[in-house]
Amino acid sequence: MGSWREARNRWALPATAGSAVLFFFGTGLAPVAALTWLAPLPVLLIAPRVSGVVAATVAFAACFLGTTNLWDWSANSHDLPLLPGGLLVTAAFGLTFALAVLVFRGLLRRGRALLAALAGPAVWVGVLYLVSVSNPMGIMGTLATTQADVPVVLQVASVTGAWGIDYLVLLVPAALAAVLAPAVSTGARVRTGTVAVVLLVAALGGGALRLAGEPGPAQRVALVASNQKGWAADLGTPDGRDLLRDYLARLAELPRGVQTVVLPEAAFGSTEARPAVLVEPMGRLARERGFDIVVGFAHWDGGAKYNYALTFPARGGGPVPYLKQHDTVSPAGRELVFPPVGGARLGVEICMDVNFRNPSSDYAAAGAQLLAIPASDEDANGWQHSRTALLRGVENGQAVAWGGRQTTLMISDGWGRVLADAPTDVPAPFTSVVADVPLGPGATPHTRLGDWFPRLVIALALMGLAMCAVRASRVQRDSSVVCEAPHRVDL
Repeated sequence: MGSWREARNRWALPATAGSAVLFFFGTGLAPVAALTWLAPLPVLLIAPRVSGVVAATVAFAACFLGTTNLWDWSANSHDLPLLPGGLLVTAAFGLTFALAVLVFRGLLRRGRALLAALAGPAVWVGVLYLVSVSNPMGIMGTLATTQADVPVVLQVASVTGAWGIDYLVLLVPAALAAVLAPAVSTGARVRTGTVAVVLLVAALGGGALRLAGEPGPAQRVALVASNQKGWAADLGTPDGRDLLRDYLARLAELPRGVQTVVLPEAAFGSTEARPAVLVEPMGRLARERGFDIVVGFAHWDGGAKYNYALTFPARGGGPVPYLKQHDTVSPAGRELVFPPVGGARLGVEICMDVNFRNPSSDYAAAGAQLLAIPASDEDANGWQHSRTALLRGVENGQAVAWGGRQTTLMISDGWGRVLADAPTDVPAPFTSVVADVPLGPGATPHTRLGDWFPRLVIALALMGLAMCAVRASRVQRDSSVVCEAPHRVDL
């Protein structure tokens, strides 16, 4: 028996390496979407064939090593410094995957193949959901983000939220591993495979049908961002006023027909609440060109910094302020803002707001068809954060205009199709994109039902954990039966 166990354990290192490589290239800041579905498979295949300690160790090591793909960016990040933040995030992903694998293994070894395939992914989703609602930074960069450029997969988010994508991406390899596991009856293999195929076909088929619908009327949107680094150019300095002059010149050159323009988060800053040097020329240009302009603006009031987005309506009037709702260093706003604009009903957010379900869902419930989102990132993470915003749009049937500095400018429709995007870490002084955006279909089942899906999978995960938590004597008996069974183990 000892040599048999040693033979099984020899597969631990290849499984670790295989999943780690797939996680490395299938997740992170530039993921290959197809590899994400394969990444858990090597670990899940060996999990029922080795001890719990080995399975947990392999799972943690594979996911931990795979998600070190963030470390190069994190080493120079002020949003998520490598020590301790980046290291903790990597370890947390590893521990969550290890727990999911342990539940998957425990249920398989108790003859519950279908429940193993369903509950393992539920543990992953349940843990990350709880983190997302308790963490002041929210969450981004889960498995759902890796699929953000695959619209047919994204449509499930309109019903389940983005968590349904995470679940689906893990369900497929979990079901395959359960079907191929040793000592699983033919009936259990058929049931597990059938349920997984039905869920996958329903998700992708429903997505294809949703994408086949008529897109509806379009609105021309432009994003304009300065490529120089820095936060909130002070309008009280010559450099700040020069940057404002350059922005105004770029906006004046936009093509005819543009209705909405979005500039970066904290493009400008001032100790004045509404500085005339900004308000007067922006308001005048909006009226003359007939487009609404959304500008990120930081107001310094003594020791406090207020992070606003000011909307200058084309129809005139003073700027309409929106105060960022999710901010760890500035006073937070609480109100939705609907500027008096022509065309689509416009909702305004700022950057980290998209790391949370709201305010996007509240905007959709109130009828917003387009989200204008000034943002600011750190170059390398710009694609990932822009796609987090895209996911919010799919969840709630809204088009998204993600405009910012040191990020990826992105315009997407309400079905998550990217219509224009461009990085802002280029030598040119400015980056601009323009697109005609079909407005979103509006409030979705997810908008109306909220986080029903993660709550459901938490219940499923707890069920799986409860069935694994049997008496030690029962565990020993089940383990002995499996280890001494005469079946051949095909590794």
